[in-house]
Amino acid sequence: MRERNRAYGSPRHTYGGIQMEIKKAAMIGLGAIGSVYGKLLHQAYGDDFAVIAGGARARRLKKNGMKVNGQPFFPSVAEPGAEFAADLILVCVKNYQLDQAIEDIRGFVGPGTVLLPLLNGVTAKTRLKRAYPENEVLNGLSIYIDAVRTESGVVNTKDGVIQFGEDDNAVLSPEVALVRDYLNGAGIKTEVCPDMIRAVWKKWMMNVGVNQVSAITRSPYGKIASVPSTLRLFHEAMMEVVALAKASGIDLSEADAREFEAMMGNFSPEGKTSMLQDVEAKRQTEVDYFAGTVVELGKELKVPTPVNHVLFLLLQSIQSLY
Repeated sequence: MRERNRAYGSPRHTYGGIQMEIKKAAMIGLGAIGSVYGKLLHQAYGDDFAVIAGGARARRLKKNGMKVNGQPFFPSVAEPGAEFAADLILVCVKNYQLDQAIEDIRGFVGPGTVLLPLLNGVTAKTRLKRAYPENEVLNGLSIYIDAVRTESGVVNTKDGVIQFGEDDNAVLSPEVALVRDYLNGAGIKTEVCPDMIRAVWKKWMMNVGVNQVSAITRSPYGKIASVPSTLRLFHEAMMEVVALAKASGIDLSEADAREFEAMMGNFSPEGKTSMLQDVEAKRQTEVDYFAGTVVELGKELKVPTPVNHVLFLLLQSIQSLY
């Protein structure tokens, strides 16, 4: 995080007599979640916020912008080699795109740049920290958002909440406070969870269950909630994550799984998970980072994961058809 003179509207705090602020921020990954938050950040911060993109993607963004709920917005586009020193970079790509994103952001990461991944799964922070060991890499996730990517743009009714922070947030770090204020300044709801490791694992548990089961059974939320066999498969997939958490000293329980099962009735019955949308659109899925990681950790921790083993094979088989 850089020391700067104050720019109007930029979140700032004073630590040890030094004024610190987020003056410029960038995002990589303008999918469903990235588009919703990117639009809000663009509206709040203008050219002090940029989307990192190159080649044909950059040209499309400059020409057509990105549509959210039918309304286009045209963020600044920072191409590789551009002069844009980011104090904060939000990483909103899919897990299988992260290695490329790590290279694409390299020219925008300075000594004080904070990285905030909003990826599903439990591996993104580790991978980013390995690439940028001198930078602050926070835990992050987006929850309760209902964004859907379509051919004409992104549609959503709920912006959801960004949960983020250090592993332990009993005492708020300067970086976390600045990122919170920056996001809140754009109208983005945030929650700094006391135990972010638990929060990340809890959402991963939900993704392992609902995303994969919905994709295999072609079930919108209404079918997941109303068909007993589908709900049972959802539950059993999540319970393997609970077993892994217990073996890893992470506080997850069956009550957390039941909480997500009960939530299914709150979503639109016709609504679809991101993985079901990917399968229907014949796009690559994140199965390697859901069931694949479950199976891998199960072997390391000697925890049986038969349900996710089958889900992994089924989803790999589905992907092989396109």
